[in-house]
Amino acid sequence: MADDQQSSVSMDTIVALAKRRGFVYPGSDIYGGLANTWEFGPLGVEIKRNIKSAWWQYFVQRRADVVGLDGGILLHSKVWEASGHISEFFDPLIDCRNCRARYRADTLVEDKLGQPAEGMSTEELTRILHGADMACPACGQKSWTDVRQFNLMFQTHLGPVEESGTKVFLRPETAQNIFVNYKNVTQTTRVKVPFGIAQIGKAFRNEITPGNFIFRVLELEQMEIEYFIKEEDWEESFNHWRDQMAEFYRWIGLKEERVRVREHEQDELSHYSKRTVDYEYKFPFGWKELSGLAYRTDFDLRKHQEHSGVDMTYYDQPNEERFLPHVIEPTMGVERLLLTLILDAYNEESVTDVNGKEYQRTVLKLHPRIAPYKAAVLPLSKKPELSGKAMEIVRELRDHISVEYDETQSIGRRYRRQDEIGTPYCVTVDFETLDDEAVTVRDRDSMAQERISLSELKSYLLERLNQ
Repeated sequence: MADDQQSSVSMDTIVALAKRRGFVYPGSDIYGGLANTWEFGPLGVEIKRNIKSAWWQYFVQRRADVVGLDGGILLHSKVWEASGHISEFFDPLIDCRNCRARYRADTLVEDKLGQPAEGMSTEELTRILHGADMACPACGQKSWTDVRQFNLMFQTHLGPVEESGTKVFLRPETAQNIFVNYKNVTQTTRVKVPFGIAQIGKAFRNEITPGNFIFRVLELEQMEIEYFIKEEDWEESFNHWRDQMAEFYRWIGLKEERVRVREHEQDELSHYSKRTVDYEYKFPFGWKELSGLAYRTDFDLRKHQEHSGVDMTYYDQPNEERFLPHVIEPTMGVERLLLTLILDAYNEESVTDVNGKEYQRTVLKLHPRIAPYKAAVLPLSKKPELSGKAMEIVRELRDHISVEYDETQSIGRRYRRQDEIGTPYCVTVDFETLDDEAVTVRDRDSMAQERISLSELKSYLLERLNQ
């Protein structure tokens, strides 16, 4: 399908597909839902697991200079003081005085007025929104508060009584776990600068206006690396990680023409960053951030050294020098990448069946690394001799790949269902199988069919899935 056809898919179509096929469900659905929360169904869980496995394989398992960490969601509140999150981790908030609806001010400026708002102060945003004579999207009135800052961290308390408990925050990013454990890693492993620490884990952000399905969520899973380097090597390392991120996107099947790199202007940079680039994807609602790469300098280690009193320097024994490492940080979000991969793979095609009849099929052309099921085994009928043989095949394949078994409806309908959930191969067991010990394997993308002997089926699938 042509790219312009693909880009016309609406978010409503993707949301409907996600719920109908078991990728993503609304949170707390039987109680009317909980705004901007989502649950991942059987297929969504498989894709998330595949995304995380692919990321870990590419950035950790295949490298000798990156090790892993699994840190906790709750951290000492002084961690967030040191990192600057308590004083700096804000979004600009504006309220409608009439209906009390709340909005991110920069989002209103960008989406409703079509002006770039990155790096604008609250005063600038207030002046623009008050001067635009813009109506509230919820009630239509034009009565706005001034823009103010809103801290994005979720706060809770340790202890049985809130008044006497210790105030803590759910972590808004996973990076700080790595920084506070940096000394532990250097002391208990044989890593030497340059090296990285990788982590996949939950983070929580009290977003003012999350939206666009799972693009921006309150509870997210991050895949992050903090890569520790000498200061003089930062540009070379930054370029290396920028190239690695681009290669990873190609490796999991994202279309290159729908991904671009955008450099942050100086007034956009986070308080810890000297340089940041975003990988952006062409979503139905425009070019938006997919992931980020930041040069955090020595900001985090220096701040934790100052606040904790712990020496965070690294001793380079061969050169007999001690220094505070600088950090390059590539980071990706699991949920946003899941949404991107489904959008990128979504196709609607006109095809002709063996009888010459034309029909429309929806197909997710997911890369096999990401597809929730690698193959589906489909007996031509429910007759015991066919279903029994099919289940034998399923049991053998499940030791090697994720497989679905389906014996309901016509074979054509079952093919179309597997197309819609992204299964690369369908294995059809028919009455000839009982005689010739062979099955028909159908390719999702080309719809070509090939007769394969059962003795060769496993190797046939594995060879194509691992390309």
